[in-house]
Amino acid sequence: MSRRSRVEVDATLLVAKLVPEELLGTVHCLQFSPSVVSGEYSLLELDPALCERVQSGHSLVIRGDKNEHAVLCSDDKTYDLKIADTSNLLLFVPGCRTPEQLAADQETRNLIHAQISGFSNHYWELRRCRPKVKKLKKLLTENTYEGPDVERNKDSVNVTYTTEELLNQIQASEQELMDQLQVIHACKIDGYWRLLEFDYEMKLLNHIAQLVDSESWSFSKVPLNVCRKELEALEPPEMIEHCLKCYGKKFTDDGEVCFALNEDQICRATAQMLLQNAVKFNFSEFQEVWQQSVPEGMTTRLDQLKGLALLDRSSRPETVCMLKTEDLPEDAQERFNHLFGIREKWSEVDIAPYIQDLCGEKQTIGALLTKYARSSMQNGLKVYNSRRQIS
Repeated sequence: MSRRSRVEVDATLLVAKLVPEELLGTVHCLQFSPSVVSGEYSLLELDPALCERVQSGHSLVIRGDKNEHAVLCSDDKTYDLKIADTSNLLLFVPGCRTPEQLAADQETRNLIHAQISGFSNHYWELRRCRPKVKKLKKLLTENTYEGPDVERNKDSVNVTYTTEELLNQIQASEQELMDQLQVIHACKIDGYWRLLEFDYEMKLLNHIAQLVDSESWSFSKVPLNVCRKELEALEPPEMIEHCLKCYGKKFTDDGEVCFALNEDQICRATAQMLLQNAVKFNFSEFQEVWQQSVPEGMTTRLDQLKGLALLDRSSRPETVCMLKTEDLPEDAQERFNHLFGIREKWSEVDIAPYIQDLCGEKQTIGALLTKYARSSMQNGLKVYNSRRQIS
């Protein structure tokens, strides 16, 4: 195919009734490459922040198994990948120059002959989403850690995961994965992430609580090294330290590493221990046993059960049962279907702990309820039920 000359370009501008002096001096003459193939390239739209990260050398990773919708992850955020169609054909022209790049050539009137190497009528756009981390606990539950004695008798072929192996399976950024590992109290043992068996975790916590009581320490200042030394005959010191990290905040006092134990977390874990083997518990009896079971000096409160246990005030007597947010579906619609399958009508106070984690960056619980539920008044209280029939 012959190339256009400057005379031909000017003639075309004249036919189009365009004034050459009002245009950039440089003109691109485009031709399709003989090897152009549709669909060989994909376009990805990045916001300025992500674009800057890529240009500065950071990587973006696409994660997802064959049966999962792919997500794109930066170092600390996760994005849904969505195909966006466009009515304008998008051309890939490697030899093309932008007006900014041509600014220095304003005084010249030259031609740039460039070939179109590909084209597309759609592109990928990113939407910030919550990391899909529910699978993480399922993987780590395959081989929980129950202490050194049990570990010695275990089959050596049990499945274990490194950080890299988890990143290959979990649809989350590395930072979000590490945050979730901390939330579920996972521990790195011999280079592999392990989840402590809950009963073993409570055993460690009980050892620490008994030591605090016997030494008359304050729960706000538990010395790490003394704890490790005093309890090393019972459990590995690194397990004692891990438990302190799970249920306390680390600080240094006069050069000594200490932990301030979290009353709410310890009371909550104790409630889980009591509820895990009961279908339903008489609420008044549960409150009494719960208070007796926590370390002396700690006080149990109803708000410590948020997202862990569900109180039924309509039954006589009132009952409580375990319902953990982490065990509910990750998908919003499936989550609401599950909740309305458990209880037909919910007050906002009761349902809020079970949908709080579904809220996006600028989304509220009220907006979620408006989208997935229908409100009504019951005995002067606003309640919510499903917008669709629940089988």
